[in-house]
Amino acid sequence: MKITNNFGMPQPFVDFAINDKYSKGLADISVTSLIDSPKVKIMKDVYNEEIEVDAVDMVWALFGTAVHSVLEQSNPSKNVITEERLYSKLNGWIISGALDRQEIENGITTIIDYKVTSVWSVIYGKIEWERQLNCYAWLLRDKHMKNQNEVGALKICAILRDWNRREAERKENYPKAPIVFVDIPLWDKEVAHNYVSERLSKHQEAQMNYDVNKEFSLCSDEEMWKKNDAWAVKKKGQKRALRVLDTEEEAIKYMKWHNETDQAYMKKSDLEIEFRGGEYTRCGNYCSVAEFCSQYKERLNERK
Repeated sequence: MKITNNFGMPQPFVDFAINDKYSKGLADISVTSLIDSPKVKIMKDVYNEEIEVDAVDMVWALFGTAVHSVLEQSNPSKNVITEERLYSKLNGWIISGALDRQEIENGITTIIDYKVTSVWSVIYGKIEWERQLNCYAWLLRDKHMKNQNEVGALKICAILRDWNRREAERKENYPKAPIVFVDIPLWDKEVAHNYVSERLSKHQEAQMNYDVNKEFSLCSDEEMWKKNDAWAVKKKGQKRALRVLDTEEEAIKYMKWHNETDQAYMKKSDLEIEFRGGEYTRCGNYCSVAEFCSQYKERLNERK
C-alpha cells in the first residue's frame, strides 16, 4: 500500500500511516474482514502494491490506536484480560479476532470493545458493532468450550470525537458524556455460529471463484452502503424539494394533494416528481479499492 501526503499532514502523522502494524495474526481471515465484503478483502490482497491511501484519511485510525495504547497501559486486575487475540478453525480456515478488554466475574465474561467514533453512531447504532462483537463472543466460547466460561454481555466503549456539551444539555437522546458505554445485543450461541459459518462460506466461495476464474464477486447494496431510493416532489426548474418520499405512489399522492390545494387558491401548479436513486456512499468515498473496481465504474456510468 502506498501512503501519500497530498494535504501536507505533519510528518509524525505520515510516519504513523507508513508504520501501521495492524495484523490479523496467523489466520486466514480476521473478524473485521469476515463481516465485510468478500470482494473488498480479495481486491485489497490483489492490488495491495497499487492501492494509494492519503495520510489524512488515517487520522481517526491514529486516534483509535492512541486510545488503545493508553488504555493498554492500565493496571488490570486478575479478572481482566486486555488485548487478547483469539483464534478458531472452521471449515478449514482460521478466524482471528482481537478483544480489547474482557472482564470476568464468576465465570461470566463481559466483552468490551473501544471505538473512537461519532455521536451519530451512538444515537442511531451500527449493525457492524453487533456483528463484530458477537463474532468475538463466538471465538471466546470456542476457547472456553472445555471450562465452560460463558459470555454474559457485550459492550462498546465509545469515545466520541464530536461530542458537544451544549447539545447534550439540549437534546434528550444525545449522549451525556464524551465517553459512553453502548450495550450490544448478545446472540444465541446457535445464531452466532450460523452467522460465522455463513459469512465464512461467502468468503471461501468468493476466494475460490477468484482463484479459478480470476473473477471478483459483486458487492451487495448493503456492503456498498446504499441509501434508499427516493422520489422528490419539487417545483419545475428548482433543485430543492418540497417533500422527499420513499415511494413513487406517495409522491404522486402528495403532488395531487398539493395541486388541489393550489387550485383552491387559484394558483397554477408547476410541480414535478424527480426520482433520486440511492447513492452508494462507500464506493469512491470509503473504499480503498474503488479505482480498480469495475462494479463501481459501472455505477458511475449509470449516473451520467
